[in-house]
Amino acid sequence: MNDPYRPAVLRPVHYVILALLALAAFLPGFTTIPPFDRDESRFAQATRQMLETKDFVSIRFQDEARNKKPVGIYWLQSATVTAVQAITGDHNAEDTPIWAYRLPSLVGAVIAVLLTAWAGQLLFGATTGFGAALLMAVSVLLSVEARMAKTDAVLLATVVAAMGALGRIYLDRRKPIPPTWGLVLTFWIAMGVSILVKGPVILLPVLGSIITLGFADRDWRWLKGLRPLPGIAIVLAMVLPWLIAITIATKGQFFADSIGHEFLGKVGSGQEKHAGPPGYYLITFWLSFWPGSLLVGLGAAWAWRRRHDDAVRFCLAWIVPTWLIFEAVATKLPHYVLPTFPALAFLGMAALLSRIDAKTAEGKAANRNLPPEERGRPSIAAAVGRWGVIALYLIITAALAVIAIGAPLRLEGTNLPAGAVACALVLATGIAFVVLERIGCLKRLTLGIAAGGALSMVTILGLVMPTLKAMWLSPAIAQVVADNRLCPTTVLAAAGYTEPSMVFLVGTKTMLGEPDMVANHLADDPSCGLALVRDKEEPAFTAALAARGLSPELIKHFRGFNYSRGNWANLALYRAGAPVNAPAAEPTAQPPAAEQPAATPQP
Repeated sequence: MNDPYRPAVLRPVHYVILALLALAAFLPGFTTIPPFDRDESRFAQATRQMLETKDFVSIRFQDEARNKKPVGIYWLQSATVTAVQAITGDHNAEDTPIWAYRLPSLVGAVIAVLLTAWAGQLLFGATTGFGAALLMAVSVLLSVEARMAKTDAVLLATVVAAMGALGRIYLDRRKPIPPTWGLVLTFWIAMGVSILVKGPVILLPVLGSIITLGFADRDWRWLKGLRPLPGIAIVLAMVLPWLIAITIATKGQFFADSIGHEFLGKVGSGQEKHAGPPGYYLITFWLSFWPGSLLVGLGAAWAWRRRHDDAVRFCLAWIVPTWLIFEAVATKLPHYVLPTFPALAFLGMAALLSRIDAKTAEGKAANRNLPPEERGRPSIAAAVGRWGVIALYLIITAALAVIAIGAPLRLEGTNLPAGAVACALVLATGIAFVVLERIGCLKRLTLGIAAGGALSMVTILGLVMPTLKAMWLSPAIAQVVADNRLCPTTVLAAAGYTEPSMVFLVGTKTMLGEPDMVANHLADDPSCGLALVRDKEEPAFTAALAARGLSPELIKHFRGFNYSRGNWANLALYRAGAPVNAPAAEPTAQPPAAEQPAATPQP
């Protein structure tokens, strides 16, 4: 009798289950979380300006050229925004909500989960593929990326597609028949889409694995199966038209900025204070891939012992070069190593299944051929390593639980019921995951991953995060500006708080700069202009405004946590008030009494 939790082949029902689980984990909070700073709001604002200007080649944030990423994600966002506008009948770009811009990320994240199952089946088998896809669907980092209008969820989908095809071609390299055109086209089309979405980032796992395997195996002949000449032609046909257009439109500045500033700048120094020491990703991974990080940690030794197995070897070649490069780069953000997560999930699930199989009757019969750590009595070193991993995992679990309940206390000064529920769910999921892994029951572990992981993400990202009003300054500002718009042409100028989310929510014409610029704005447009000033900038602002003969009139104070800078911000919204230091009016000269006209008699 077939075990439904150990399928031999993934069928449509398995993909439907994965898609529904992913949507259940990703959708709560998708429409209610305000725009994130800073990258999401920059991407969404640039897409909005594409739609406003009908220029689908150049990428701009307000008046500044955004020559950092290729155009693919902006095209995808433009398509979803246009579709939402057509459905709602509201074609005003500034009225379109942020979730319309997030749709490509949501779809990309769901596709990435499904492709993880597909690729895992090609490399290790259906059970490993399905389990790895479950881990991806409920992981912290992918749950966050699915809710953000950025490139990374779509990038992940393209990487899994390309690497799944490449891995199958590598595993079949000794077969006499060449790889199917389906695999070949999947690889090259995924490469083309990925380059349009995030430039050459996909080359890190692809070339990293090819070069590593080529030198390790001393065999490069299998690469002929990729059919490189027609494949490269496909990629060029997809990418070159826009590259030529953007080169002409920017006179080559796009490449100078994207390569010289964006790429090389990140290598040499930590941009926007996003620096970290080597080992940064080894630490953040435990939270980024929670709850699946437990299986990856416990499976690391197994993967190294099985490094001569073709599938394991391919996954290690997928992970290690990319990981080491990102550890060496000065600029560090947790999502940079997201393209390696599917391979890590494969190894974690494969190691788990190996341990479970070792406990079956057939496994016990072959027990003498297993390494000591996979027998009933593991070696001391293996036991210490295992419990060390479990201890670290439980510490991370406790930290996530503290964040879930502590964030409302810190930001709102109160304990939200959703925070307490999230805290309890995280702790229960983490502890249950450890217990079920030790028991080795695949059925319970599968259900535990799906239920506990998904519910934890739903409560944290769907219930807790949208209610943390203190961290959402820009929506509060946008609402007050809308309520106090003095004229149809009112423009807001801001100093001290210049986050991109405010531009997205208030309007493209929002002005960001120094106190002197803000004072000039009110002086130039005293009837309609609005000014937002942080308390640190207020003395300079009021002095500059007084020098122009005006005083500020307070509309509203704001206080909130600027998470992009990691500090609290006190802001004030002003309009132009009464003139100051105006010269006294001279008395009107009166004619001599004799010359005064007689009073008009009253009837």
